[in-house]
Amino acid sequence: MVEKKGNIVRPELEVLSADFLASYPDLATCPDGEMWEIAFIGRSNVGKSSLINMITESKSLAKTSQNPGKTRSINMFRIKSLKSKTEMVWDLVDLPGFGYAKFARTERVKWQKRIRDFIEKRPNLLCTFFLIDVRHSMQAIDREWLTWIGEKGLPFFIVFTKSDKISRTALKAQLANLHGSLGEMWEPLPETFVTSAEKNRGKEEILSRVFGLVEDAKKMTL
Repeated sequence: MVEKKGNIVRPELEVLSADFLASYPDLATCPDGEMWEIAFIGRSNVGKSSLINMITESKSLAKTSQNPGKTRSINMFRIKSLKSKTEMVWDLVDLPGFGYAKFARTERVKWQKRIRDFIEKRPNLLCTFFLIDVRHSMQAIDREWLTWIGEKGLPFFIVFTKSDKISRTALKAQLANLHGSLGEMWEPLPETFVTSAEKNRGKEEILSRVFGLVEDAKKMTL
């Protein structure tokens, strides 16, 4: 949706600025959060960096790479967004990808603990967007992570990425398959988003959800 301002047509919800704050190796080294935080997580090469750049309207905020496992730290970004003349500032957290087999098992276990510590214990974290490549069936490691998140009772959403990489017919079939897998784990199903970084699909829906979460959190602290 868009709104007109004079002769300029502006989107109802937009990102005014997105700035890199810092990178941290683990929760213990992260400073106390100044803003409410939203985290993004997924298997290596799931398209997380491209998705972050898409929703923040930046070409290179999060570094993309053809080589999986590039994100090895907790990266934080300050986002200023605007919706219907209401401005909201929040922090986006880019968590390391998991499941990259070429790393030694001890290294994977270490990073898994660091990620889980952040998701479970970070006070200002409102929710986690869990990314799944829509082209593939649910992987065992996705189930493992989602089961853990569910057992901990942590708030999360599912984001299906790379929807432009397959045909509409295949996408419909894959979504049915993935929803079926999720239905084996939850009733009702968690909220899901279908995205494409190349086609700009899902940006407004995710930003609107984030805006609502931050807005609600701010009201509860007043």
